[in-house]
Amino acid sequence: MSLKDKRILLTGAAGGIGSLVTERLMQAGAFVTGIDRAEASECDHTIQGDLSTPAGIEAIASEVQQQDWDILVNLAGIQHFGPAEAQSASHTAASYMVNLVAPVMLTQALLPGMKARGTGQIINIGSVFGSINFAHFATYSSAKAGLKGFSDALRRELVGLDVGVTYIAPRAVKTALNSGQVLDFARITNMKMDDAADVADRIVAAIQRKEKTVYIGFPESLFVRINAILPGLVDIALSGNDRKVRGLFDAPTQPVHGN
Repeated sequence: MSLKDKRILLTGAAGGIGSLVTERLMQAGAFVTGIDRAEASECDHTIQGDLSTPAGIEAIASEVQQQDWDILVNLAGIQHFGPAEAQSASHTAASYMVNLVAPVMLTQALLPGMKARGTGQIINIGSVFGSINFAHFATYSSAKAGLKGFSDALRRELVGLDVGVTYIAPRAVKTALNSGQVLDFARITNMKMDDAADVADRIVAAIQRKEKTVYIGFPESLFVRINAILPGLVDIALSGNDRKVRGLFDAPTQPVHGN
């Protein structure tokens, strides 16, 4: 599918991956409006707002539903790395708002227009962690699992209509937002981290091809399938690493922002 002259709404546009995705979409001829707390200088236009609160999401949804959009890319995300009980109540709520509630509500705002025009595409950026639910990423993993479920259910709901749903699940990505603890975790567990530019390329390719479900990275993409059939086997495979990293949490952990 050509992206020339497509009107695209992209959340998290000012982030490390978001800015690269924006750059590629605009190079392909699209008009990109970014949603972010900060100004997304690469975009044609930025809607500055807060996706971490119900009021903030509702304000943005009310603004964007008055316009026609060809593609919605739900990329914004935040995460907490550490024991589940160490995450503050406010950050726990914000995590589910940004990672799950905002994509659902923005989709609800744009779907009527897409259905009326008979065309559109919803892109939900999840995570391999949403299918292989990692210890110490409990709220992030569960929110992304919810986003995967929403994507699958919505795709089935839209069968027969020319409105597509694409779910893309990267594995860990090298960005400036990774904390020292996350980098230590990756080193201890030998977790592979992809370059943000490569992930941005794959996201845009999936949009252009109108793919349904994309897992980025091997062997993680294989483990997703194994986990769906034999989760106990994956429990055993991950348990050794889970024990190794517990020492990282002797000091209080800090919330880590994601996509």
